[in-house]
Amino acid sequence: MPSFVQVLDFIGTFAFAISGIRLASAKRFDWFGAYVVGFVTAIGGGTIRDLLLDVTPGWMTDPIYLICTGMALLWVILFSKSLIHLHNTFFIFDSIGLALFTVVGLGKSLSLGYPIWVAIIMGSITGAAGGVFRDVFINEIPLIFRKEIYAMACVVGGAAYWICYALHAEPYLAQIICGVTVFVTRILAVKYKICLPILKGE
Repeated sequence: MPSFVQVLDFIGTFAFAISGIRLASAKRFDWFGAYVVGFVTAIGGGTIRDLLLDVTPGWMTDPIYLICTGMALLWVILFSKSLIHLHNTFFIFDSIGLALFTVVGLGKSLSLGYPIWVAIIMGSITGAAGGVFRDVFINEIPLIFRKEIYAMACVVGGAAYWICYALHAEPYLAQIICGVTVFVTRILAVKYKICLPILKGE
C-alpha cells in the first residue's frame, strides 16, 4: 500500500506531466517530443532534490513515473480537442503539481533528517525546477524568472509547514496545509496580479 506522500508524488507527476505535454502540444511537438517534455517536467525537480540529498532519484528505481507520463500523454491525445478550449488547463495542472511536489520535497527531506529550512528549500526545488526544464525545452523564459509568483508560492507553503511543524501538528495535516497554501497562493497571485518587484538596472 503506497504511503500518503507517495500518492501525492504520483498525482503530482501526472499533473506536471500534463502541464508539460499541454505546452509541448501548443508548440506542435510530436508525440515523442511531448512525452520527453512531460517526463522532464515531472521528474526534473525531484531529480535535483535527490541528487542534493545524496539519494537515488525515484524514477531510476520505480517505473511508475514513466507510466504516469505515458498516461498523461494518452490523456492529452484523447482529449486534445477539449483541452484546446480549456485555456486554464495548463495553469490548473501546473499549480496542482507545484503544490504536491512541494509537499513531497519537504516530506522526503525531513524523513532523511535534514532541518526544516533545508526541507523548505528542497520543497521549492522539487516544485519549481521541473517547470524550468519544461520552459527551456519549449524555448520559453522560465516562469520563475518572470514577475509571476511561482517559486515564492513554494516558500510560502513551506513557511506554513514550518508553523505546523513548530506547533507539533500531525504530519499529514501539515502536508495538507502546505499543499493548499501553495495552491491558493499561486491562484490568488495570478487572479489579483500580485507579483514581486522587478529589479531594475541603471
